Amino acid sequence: MGAARLELYWIPLGAGAGGSLVRWSGRLYEWLCSRISGRPRLSLLHSALAVRIDGMTTTVEMAPVWVTRGERGVVAEGAVGSRLLGRSRLFRYEVRCWHGGSIPDVAWAVGGPVRIAVEPGTARRILELVPQFPTLVWGRDELHVGDMWNSNSLVSWLLVQARLDLEGLQPPPGSRAPGWEAGVMAASRGRS
Repeated sequence: MGAARLELYWIPLGAGAGGSLVRWSGRLYEWLCSRISGRPRLSLLHSALAVRIDGMTTTVEMAPVWVTRGERGVVAEGAVGSRLLGRSRLFRYEVRCWHGGSIPDVAWAVGGPVRIAVEPGTARRILELVPQFPTLVWGRDELHVGDMWNSNSLVSWLLVQARLDLEGLQPPPGSRAPGWEAGVMAASRGRS
């Protein structure tokens, strides 16, 4: 039994090359949300996870289908915006669990990785859970919990399903991660 750990990355929405549309739409979304709720605007983050077991790294993330081609460890796909739109490749996302893979925008992660020591069995369990992630419509609140489904939902869902304590794993101050609570709620409902 070797060492195992998780690395949670908080990455600014639209970081990296080609992210200007995502940044712009994210800023507009956050402006609207902050106005409606009467709170200050915050930076939006998306999360990604690296699972390290015995020196081997597996990356786990959710991203649009059209962003990358080639080997990337795709284990599931879902629709973006609506199931009808999801018939087009332009409106689909993929869930990736990629042995030896990389997270394209990890260089922009806020504060670097949050390292979480886990037992090797827990790390393996997280990797086994990835293909079981519910592929709800990205950007919608199909669970009616007041939070949209997205890449943050994937990471929080995995951590809750693996029975990890999420205290201290919240986004950095001055930021938020839409979709995080949706993943928590989905995993909690699934376990009860």
